[in-house]
Amino acid sequence: MKTLRITGVPEHFNLPWKKVIALQPFLEDDIQLKWVDESRGSGQMNKALRNDETDIAIVLTESFLQDFENGNPSKILGYHVISPLIWGVHCDGRCPVNSLQEIKTPNFLISRMGSGSQLMSYVLAKRENWDKETLGFKIVGNLPRALEAMHADSPDLFLWEKYTTKPWVDSGEMKRIGEVPSPWPCFVIVATDQALSEFGDKLFELRDLIYKESENLKNSNVAAQEIASKYDLKLKDVELWLQQTSWAINEEISTSQLKKAMIEMVELGILKSELRLKDFLAFERVSFLD
Repeated sequence: MKTLRITGVPEHFNLPWKKVIALQPFLEDDIQLKWVDESRGSGQMNKALRNDETDIAIVLTESFLQDFENGNPSKILGYHVISPLIWGVHCDGRCPVNSLQEIKTPNFLISRMGSGSQLMSYVLAKRENWDKETLGFKIVGNLPRALEAMHADSPDLFLWEKYTTKPWVDSGEMKRIGEVPSPWPCFVIVATDQALSEFGDKLFELRDLIYKESENLKNSNVAAQEIASKYDLKLKDVELWLQQTSWAINEEISTSQLKKAMIEMVELGILKSELRLKDFLAFERVSFLD
């Protein structure tokens, strides 16, 4: 029996994966699916892909493209979430700062270098006209450690998905002083070259099962209640999140949208140069819209 390892953040975006994996659809093919929660974000998942610690990871688009440019031996099988990720901009709940306009010398708590919590700081800096060369970063690992690192007398900023952090915003431990959406589809499905060689078509069969489950959830009348229960979120928050979120339901990719995203990533300093699509995509197994 082979084990196909799949890694993602322990958040509501990945419920379709949890539901498909629970069914173990490939046991007759002697393949067992194993899910691994990774709370430290996309930078850590890129490391896992590089180190043969996982076969598939559900990674933030900008984080994987940067890591691919730096040598990550993996390919994108398709999108997982095609809507932007809405990042909350947070500081300690007792901090006197109440708006981004009050921040003059931005310092960020990040999960690790190369994670979305770091790369999205460049998007925020561009919008707020901050000099990206002056941004400060402190690696904290994940959300719980960011909470520990926050101090009332220091307006260190922490970027994280706004609904994931909302329980701590509601409790007053954290304060959300702004939001910043990713300027591109937020999550991609990434498999290592080794996994593509070893598992072949099964990776794409799994991808398509995820797309079917994502479509089922999007059309379900009970999805909001299920997500709220599984992830300890308020039902009203989940209903709002579902209105803003579009899971991918097929392998379609817009060439123009992806190229535009890479051009912006170059301008932001996330990428050194625009990448060739055929280099980082499972080129023969995706459909191009334009």
